[in-house]
Amino acid sequence: MYIVDHYSLAVFFCVITMLCWGSWANTQKLAGRSWRYEFFYWDYVLGVVFFSVVSAFTLGSSGEHGRGFIEDLAQADAVHLWSAFLGGIIFNAANILLSTAISLVGMAVAFPVGIGLALVLGVIINYWGSQKGDPLFIFLGVALIVLAIVLNALAYRAKEKTKSSSSVKGLLVALIAGVLMSLFYRFVASGIDLENLVSPASGKMTSYTAVFIFSFGILISNVVFNTLLMRYPLNGEPVSYRQYFHGQFSWHLIGVLGGLIWSLGNVLNFIAAGVAGPAISYGLGQGATLVSALWGVFIWKEFKNADTKKTLYLVSMFLFFIVGLGLLIIAGT
Repeated sequence: MYIVDHYSLAVFFCVITMLCWGSWANTQKLAGRSWRYEFFYWDYVLGVVFFSVVSAFTLGSSGEHGRGFIEDLAQADAVHLWSAFLGGIIFNAANILLSTAISLVGMAVAFPVGIGLALVLGVIINYWGSQKGDPLFIFLGVALIVLAIVLNALAYRAKEKTKSSSSVKGLLVALIAGVLMSLFYRFVASGIDLENLVSPASGKMTSYTAVFIFSFGILISNVVFNTLLMRYPLNGEPVSYRQYFHGQFSWHLIGVLGGLIWSLGNVLNFIAAGVAGPAISYGLGQGATLVSALWGVFIWKEFKNADTKKTLYLVSMFLFFIVGLGLLIIAGT
């Protein structure tokens, strides 16, 4: 299988993850003009699963080091398989809620609040599970990112002249999504032998196999989660599977593209985790918050006609995020 063996390359992969995880929601915004997010999410999940299968049979099955995908899957024990699968279930619940929050309050708010919280809690959880990297720089970087999240919340409060029910609901949903999102990575990483990628321990998995099992956790749980959400939506009227299958082919493709983009970042992130460590790898990947906020502010104009006060909050938020992410990179050198 393909293995990363240099820290600089691991950081590069994490930066690509950050771009992918922060950009996939643009496809939801595109589809959302004429397509309910519950329908979009079905196609998104199909894209995630498809890319994980392709990566397992290509990068995960080639090269001279480690175990090939089929061999690795056959020897993995039930505990680690279940751990990765459970990670997929937890992620799916979080991501569905995040998609709901995006539909309610937009990318520039849902991502910094939800994924920003996930970044902070996730770094702490993953560092506790595998203490790799300088803790001073890791937690100083996290502290600055917390300040960035607070500034984003202040910008949103200044933007909203009144507290509408949808804005309050959107922020609450984003917070719940963030807590859940902080948990999934540790479950998947615990099933991978991150200490020895060349010769993984018996019973543990390679990154490719773990991501493969994780993606099927998403797919199977989506049958329950998204079906319930279609019947009892948090935003809008109930929808049916008949409406989904009558959607335009181009709308389905947009959702699949979103899943492919996210899954590319996910695969690269777990490949990099063996060298960078799960806390740094996860933290940099969830720098997606910064990328999504940039999309929301400059492309989707979610803070159009912002006054001086809101602009100051936003500029400060971006600066704190950038410095915080830089400290996470330094932590692994």
